Amino acid sequence: MLTVVLHIQNEDAVLGEMEDLPTMQDTMVTVKHPRRRDGKDLIYLDANVTTVIWPLSRINFIEIMPSAEEEEIIGFIRE
Repeated sequence: MLTVVLHIQNEDAVLGEMEDLPTMQDTMVTVKHPRRRDGKDLIYLDANVTTVIWPLSRINFIEIMPSAEEEEIIGFIRE
């Protein structure tokens, strides 16, 4: 599961999880547990919504957040 930040046209960024990144043939993107970057609910979704499908045409870009394992491997060391 990938943690991503979706930057949607004319909306605040959305944090969520995706199974896989969209491919060149995809027209939609499915995001599980969508929320604002601060963890609060999105005001335009019902409280019990767990999965949202957005058209890729509305997405400006997708940020892929590092997993906990990657953060352990790649880090800064100060001496």
